[in-house]
Amino acid sequence: MSAQEPPPGSGSGAAYADRYAGESEEMTAARERATRLPGPPPVEPSVGATLAVLASGLGARAVVSIGSGGGLSGLWLLRGMRPDGVLTALDDDPEQLRAARAAFAGAGVPPGRTRLIFGTPAEVLPRLSSGAYDMVVCAGAPRAYSAQLDGVLALVRVGGTVALHGLLAGGRIADRTVRDPQTVAWREIARTVREDEDLVSTVLPIGEGLLVATRRS
Repeated sequence: MSAQEPPPGSGSGAAYADRYAGESEEMTAARERATRLPGPPPVEPSVGATLAVLASGLGARAVVSIGSGGGLSGLWLLRGMRPDGVLTALDDDPEQLRAARAAFAGAGVPPGRTRLIFGTPAEVLPRLSSGAYDMVVCAGAPRAYSAQLDGVLALVRVGGTVALHGLLAGGRIADRTVRDPQTVAWREIARTVREDEDLVSTVLPIGEGLLVATRRS
């Protein structure tokens, strides 16, 4: 699963970043399955590689993925996590969970390294331990977890990181005339994270936008 050097003249900066990420055959297969499913599109290679780097920098042993993304984001996270780390992925779409299970099996991930939970964030988050996770990734539609954002943020330990993907999709968040429910949810999430004095946050303009925040206290 090593990265391959992108060829000269490989196009835009975003295209180069995706090529540089070096998506494995198992990841490509997971992407193809996820693309056929309803819901948000799977993460781009550059976003997945960023998640892997964040997980590696944290020495992550315990990670939660809200929205399984067909297992693609999970494969990237597992690439960066410690060998004894456990990824917990929750989703209220059984097709997405089946695709995630197939992705992990196809990549030879030991069963003990993943925990797949069916349910909504409102149902599952109260069953998870606050402050017990190194990293939380939200890869699904923002309205699926925006009402539980406090619970999402509470999962990570001091020094842990939350990554939320999708807030720059279509450039809608920057257009104040756009008021659809998903965009409004993103604006509320971004404002809450930015104003939380316990968090240090930034927006990375990769893929469809990655909002990253680290808990400092």
